[in-house]
Amino acid sequence: GQYTYHGPGQRVAYTMLDVGKRGRDVRLFVQQLEAWVIAALSEFNVDGHIREGRVGVWVERPDKPLMADGSLAEDKIAAIGIRLRKWISFHGLSINVEPDLDHFSGIVPCGITQHGVTSLVDLGLPVSMDDVDVALRRSFDQVFNTA
Repeated sequence: GQYTYHGPGQRVAYTMLDVGKRGRDVRLFVQQLEAWVIAALSEFNVDGHIREGRVGVWVERPDKPLMADGSLAEDKIAAIGIRLRKWISFHGLSINVEPDLDHFSGIVPCGITQHGVTSLVDLGLPVSMDDVDVALRRSFDQVFNTA
């Protein structure tokens, strides 16, 4: 991406895992982070998606006007950003729970200009940070098989 924004209303989760012991596959690790978010969002009946050429998790917005090509509008609900040092991961993900979405108006998240940004509360879900923490914890082991 071009810019990163973290602020109040986002759940930021940094994963510190030995990617070297997990096959040294950075793309797989990013896919696992995305799958972790998608699994957590599903606990709130939110259908998250990954898209070719875009990092992060996206939700379709049938409540918004169609795109110029006739497809559904999509908004980003979670960002992924990692760093590896000696195959140990740093950084991780952020899920928009209830941030002030106006804070995103001055930047182009991940260089994507044709899509917007949303949050769980913007989608009409009264979800708390504690709720998101429980969902993330519950879905972590099913994605990363650490149990």
